[in-house]
Amino acid sequence: MLLYNTVTRSVQEFQTRDEGRVGMYVCGPTVQAPPHFGHARAEIVPDLLRRWLSYRGYQVFCVRNITDVDDKIIARGRDEGRAAVVVAEEYARVYERQIERLGVLPPHVAPRATGHIIEMIALIERLVEVGAAYESGGDVFFAVRSFDRYGQLSGRNVDELRSGARVEPDERKRDPLDFALWKRAKVGEPSWTSPWGRGRPGWHIECSAMAGKYLGSAFDIHAGGLDLIFPHHENEIAQSEAASGRRFARFWLHNGLLMMGDTKMSKSLGNVISLDQALDRYGPNVLRMFFLSAHYRSPMDFDEERLAEAAAAFDRWSAFERVTQQLPPPDGASSTAVADIRRRFEQAMDDDLGTPAAQAALFDLVSAGNRMLEAGQWTEAAEARALLSELTEMLGYDMSGQASGADLVEPLVAELLALRSQARERRDFATADAIRARLTQLGVVVEDSAEGPRWYLTSP
Repeated sequence: MLLYNTVTRSVQEFQTRDEGRVGMYVCGPTVQAPPHFGHARAEIVPDLLRRWLSYRGYQVFCVRNITDVDDKIIARGRDEGRAAVVVAEEYARVYERQIERLGVLPPHVAPRATGHIIEMIALIERLVEVGAAYESGGDVFFAVRSFDRYGQLSGRNVDELRSGARVEPDERKRDPLDFALWKRAKVGEPSWTSPWGRGRPGWHIECSAMAGKYLGSAFDIHAGGLDLIFPHHENEIAQSEAASGRRFARFWLHNGLLMMGDTKMSKSLGNVISLDQALDRYGPNVLRMFFLSAHYRSPMDFDEERLAEAAAAFDRWSAFERVTQQLPPPDGASSTAVADIRRRFEQAMDDDLGTPAAQAALFDLVSAGNRMLEAGQWTEAAEARALLSELTEMLGYDMSGQASGADLVEPLVAELLALRSQARERRDFATADAIRARLTQLGVVVEDSAEGPRWYLTSP
């Protein structure tokens, strides 16, 4: 299995710290507002990776945090005349409901920053002890130049960063590049007791403390959006490795961003479509089809036409599910054609989660399955349906609701087929043919076999 590792800028063979087990940390949201359409990709990509690792036999332990204390949350509360904790709690619940609705598997641990202040203080104390951090007037800063590998993830040069856009002058800092680990308390802001006085953690230290607590050092995968590489993930590496002297994460996986024209979709820019609106309009399956139609590292544009194409593509799968649901289950063997498609699918997914090629194999599977139906190859068609069900479930699609219409008509069709059989026994073939013809008009195809009549619904 191959994965692109941002820190080495190359596709590498995936190897774990502990054989057969994967520790995975996903950078979760800062909950100052509801999630938007672009957040769906940052959730679907690590969800896809987790599902694929499980399919490949790994035991996956997933941690996904929630940042519930941050400058943005405090500012939102101030603007609305509410306590920051109230704002964070409201939007954390909104986020959890919408991500569940999106079909993303829940993490094994969902730590909140405010529940891990003790771990953050201990980590900061360790950094001060080893000379990688210093206190200044109640604030604590990380000394960037104390860590000689700073820039390894983003590829940035420390000297070139001095006048960079993200560096803000601050007289409390020894170097403009240094970043806050602990911020002294201000009136009206949430704060906790620390060795440096009352204050609150900086953003970057939160993920280092939570990842270290639940996954230890040199855990397997750290995932997040491309926009988090610098400074957030760069700073995580620096402070974590400076404190422990050991590697922080083995693989860094970053998904491309969703663009609105020439800019990324962002709450701060105000060019957002809420995830709730997108789910209401398109549904979770279409959103997943839209995002998985491109490679996870590629940038994507919000595009109504591509969303419509995604809806039509998913309909092809669900139509095949409907027309084959009455087929008996396969006997366990697989035809050569079906086995070849599984092989193609697995090869594509093993190649850095190549979902475009993997899903193309599934569309070929549906085309082959339809030809099997036309040829009356019931067993082969059932094999195709079983594989489609297995692999779409692995990708995170929910096909369970696609056959509800057939579930409703099944008793009625069974009753009509019983009347048809009785007519045939009476040799009233005119009535039997009329029942069959009427069922065909209603989209129910009846095939007679030695085991009795079989039926399936045609696609709408």
